[in-house]
Amino acid sequence: MHKYTVVDLFAGAGGLSLGFMQTQKYDIKVAFENSPYMQETYRQNHPGVEVQGDVCGANYSDIMRKYGKIDVVIGGPPCQGFSNANRQKNHAISQNNMLVKQYLRAILELQPKAFVMENVSMLRSEVHRFYMEKGDEPTIEHCHIPVKDTYLHLLDKEFMFENAAEIVQSEKEITKYLWAEDDYFELNVIYKASKNVSKMRKALDKHKKKLLKISNTYLSLSDDNHIFREAKKAFEAIIRYYSGIIEIENIKANIEPSIMIQRMLSKAQEIFSNNIAVDSYIQNNDGLSAKIQSFAVYDYLKGILEAPENDYVIYSDVLCAADYGAPQKRMRFVVIGIKRNISSKIALPKGRFDADEYRTVRDAIGDLEDVEPVVDLEQDKNGIILQPKEGLSELATSLRNSTILKNHIITKTTDTAMERFRALKQGQNFHSLKESLKTNTYTDAARTQNTIYLRLNYDEPSGTVVNVRKSMWIHPTLDRAISVREAARLQTFPDSFVFYGSKDKQYQQVGNAVPPILAKSIAKKLAQILTKNLYPEVTSNG
Repeated sequence: MHKYTVVDLFAGAGGLSLGFMQTQKYDIKVAFENSPYMQETYRQNHPGVEVQGDVCGANYSDIMRKYGKIDVVIGGPPCQGFSNANRQKNHAISQNNMLVKQYLRAILELQPKAFVMENVSMLRSEVHRFYMEKGDEPTIEHCHIPVKDTYLHLLDKEFMFENAAEIVQSEKEITKYLWAEDDYFELNVIYKASKNVSKMRKALDKHKKKLLKISNTYLSLSDDNHIFREAKKAFEAIIRYYSGIIEIENIKANIEPSIMIQRMLSKAQEIFSNNIAVDSYIQNNDGLSAKIQSFAVYDYLKGILEAPENDYVIYSDVLCAADYGAPQKRMRFVVIGIKRNISSKIALPKGRFDADEYRTVRDAIGDLEDVEPVVDLEQDKNGIILQPKEGLSELATSLRNSTILKNHIITKTTDTAMERFRALKQGQNFHSLKESLKTNTYTDAARTQNTIYLRLNYDEPSGTVVNVRKSMWIHPTLDRAISVREAARLQTFPDSFVFYGSKDKQYQQVGNAVPPILAKSIAKKLAQILTKNLYPEVTSNG
């Protein structure tokens, strides 16, 4: 039987790879993964696959020399796009843009018969846009990728000063005025705490030594220009507070202009270091902004891959893992493409499960309820011996495929957490707790996400499995955290698939993964389309 060769990019622990392997129709040759823990997990569970590190250094002609033509490229590049909404952030431009471009480079250089790319369901939305870089223009024009004007806000009007607009356009000037990152960090900690006097007092005490040390640099600045004057004023205020000359309430007004100017310079520097093409700098009632063309990530990929020289047919959709047999309602945005000369049509598989037939948390982990989890890595070394069990659900039967249970490990529960655990019923979360149990944790308890301190409901699918350790997910009936293995079961990893690294790294790998059961469905569909068009004799005898 013919097997299709595969390269997996951003492979993580290998959920996507596992689903493809489970169909027995693919042969994965190379997987790229940057994190050493995930590499270790991938290697141990996919023996025989060459694991490489940073995808930016990938040499695809080498890979083809070694393994021949690659049939399918799969993977999920992280993609944050940029966020204009958050003016607090010092970074305006996400480094992950490059990773989507790396995924694209793999397809352009390997020219596989087909590809599958998965991402969070947000990929199509307006938020996930790229700023136009110098050198993008010909591609954008040639591939008819829709662009729109986007404004990167640099400085509010109240902090504007003469020649601000000239400074942000000169890398030499930016460098002259931009503080060392650590210095900015020290002052910004104070600024960020300024909404709350007692927090600010704590921050000032904690950072006193460092602030006093760095302030010397700024106190000796000349008074001959606005930026230096403001910097001097900011650090003078800090010194005068420590000397008891000014009240804490007067600090914010003195340091704010400098913080805002540094944020402006930092964003302006990013424009240069990311090679962003700025149409113009605009000064108006809103302050100072850079006008930049931007385009949606999806339009960019589609435009380039559908162009005649690449000639892929592309289809995309948001899939819910529960429709494909996973016991969780995880949404993933999936793009699938195939060379037009192989097939003029491509689709993603339809889910087999209707909402009334969804598999539940009980189906996935109910059989482990009587298995005591361990709390440290040492105890997990040899795993737990599982006794055979009757009356398993169809899902548990397929996942309980090892007599040794590894990764059934949890974090020790603190007394505070235990009190909360006991107070919550199935389906309830942090918000359901009475006020006295909410104290001393999250900065703003009211804004805590609904997934925090969630006690899972046995008779429903779970929500999206994230790093369940950080989110403090609770077992449906026991007063303890969900174990790494239970989280892996919710993701449909079989028990024979073992995760490596620290506890937190294990939880993280599970949370980041694509549910193998969803991957397998996509892989099966793709193999059918490829085989039908490339080897019709196989299909007709099949």
